[in-house]
Amino acid sequence: MTASRSLRALRAEWTKFRTVRGWVLGSAGALLLTVLVGLLGTAAPAGPGSVAYPKGPGGEAVNDSFRFVHRTLTGDGTLTVPLRALTGLADTGIGRAPVAEVQPWAKAGIIVKESLGQGSPYAAVMATGGHGVRMQYGYTRDVAGPPGQVSERSPRWLRLVRAGDTLTGYASTDGSHFTRIGATRLPGLPRTVRAGLFAASPQAMHDTGTGAGFSPAVATGAFGRPELTGGWSEGGGSDGGGSAGGGSADAWSGTQVGGGAGTSGSYTDTLTGGFTRDPGGGFTVTGAGDIAPVVGGPVMGAGYAVENFLVGTFAGLVVVIAVSTLFVTGEYRRGLLRTTLTATPSRGRVLAAKALVAGGVAGVVGVLAAAVVLPVGELGARDRGFSVFPVGSATEARVVVGTGLLCAATAVLALGAGALLRRGATAVALVLASLVLPFLLATSGVLPPGPSEWLLRLTPAAGFAIQRTLPYYPQVLSVYEPSTGYHPLAPWTGLAVLCGYAALALALAAARLRGRDA
Repeated sequence: MTASRSLRALRAEWTKFRTVRGWVLGSAGALLLTVLVGLLGTAAPAGPGSVAYPKGPGGEAVNDSFRFVHRTLTGDGTLTVPLRALTGLADTGIGRAPVAEVQPWAKAGIIVKESLGQGSPYAAVMATGGHGVRMQYGYTRDVAGPPGQVSERSPRWLRLVRAGDTLTGYASTDGSHFTRIGATRLPGLPRTVRAGLFAASPQAMHDTGTGAGFSPAVATGAFGRPELTGGWSEGGGSDGGGSAGGGSADAWSGTQVGGGAGTSGSYTDTLTGGFTRDPGGGFTVTGAGDIAPVVGGPVMGAGYAVENFLVGTFAGLVVVIAVSTLFVTGEYRRGLLRTTLTATPSRGRVLAAKALVAGGVAGVVGVLAAAVVLPVGELGARDRGFSVFPVGSATEARVVVGTGLLCAATAVLALGAGALLRRGATAVALVLASLVLPFLLATSGVLPPGPSEWLLRLTPAAGFAIQRTLPYYPQVLSVYEPSTGYHPLAPWTGLAVLCGYAALALALAAARLRGRDA
């Protein structure tokens, strides 16, 4: 009986909504505005040329640029090598001479890689300039190993063991007692892979006087003689047997993997790399770039992020807020609420039905708008020579569905505010001031990073996190601020904050509705 009454209330509210031409046209207008403003807002003239970001196993944009001294490993095998020093060189600004400086995320170590192609799967164990020994894989995964910096007095022995498609990393301070750092499985890893020594350094961050700047940097790793066991090529056990020692010098090849390393690394002619073979069988490897996810590409002027095409959401939400507010305040203004409550005495049921209708319509508007504007906007941007920051299909689906949920939660918030305040203009102004204004203040750079982040944590504007696609990676040097496209909350966490405000507004409205009819 209760379910049937709820369905009748829902049907009645839907009938009201669809029979009022202004509300229907308003919803259609919100859809149209979201699409048009999104496309026009990103319709810049011809760009400087599209940047082809390499893509990692998950479809994410990655940096894969480093100096690689390698040989072929067929089947299972182990590579162990002492790293005796890690030094660096960084250009600290235009017009300044390079200075000796090791970037905190400069890295030198050993790596097993599916192929020399950029974006191919890998696993690596490395020492870093300021974060100790790490095991990294899949471009986005980072596992901490033993802390401390590498030096002649404090070397690190690094070890990678391949068993099938599983790679396990180890580290040691004495070459005898090894600590397991972590392991990863690389599904589909071919029987024959490339493995060896590498060095890379992300760009150096410096203060230009007007903000953070980035300049080229290199890292140099001084390796001892590698110890090999397993199926290594040319003197390293190519017959599948074991071999102690680094094999013949001719077995090792030096390659620069990748070229320009995007926003978290750089490889330029001004700071070149290479390798030399030491008399004792060790290697000195110098390289630039990074093996990591790309961050901040669109922010640095290289193109667009997916969320840039959804800038029209703001225009659409203004209409959604107005329609959702009038959906309830119109009954107060015309004195029709008493009639509604006579037909459906349960006041909470009436309000819930209105919320479902308003939220449902707004949600459909948001999903349709995002589903149209994203592929059309991306295609148009690429045709004009702009790069589009690539994301995985799961992320893009989250953005489309999340835009619908953002619109739905905003509609419920506006409806709750309208039922609570019972004045359309006041309710619309309040919701806009709490949702759109904080977001614009936080992302425009008007406020310092600290207050901007708190606005996006504590106000309904947190809900816009559901549209963000630029992730934060602690192992990648960048400027992670709202003004550069980064949100302090995870996507679903931010949406949950907005939903909490919507639920609170609806609960307060229900409490007031139980006290008075009009």
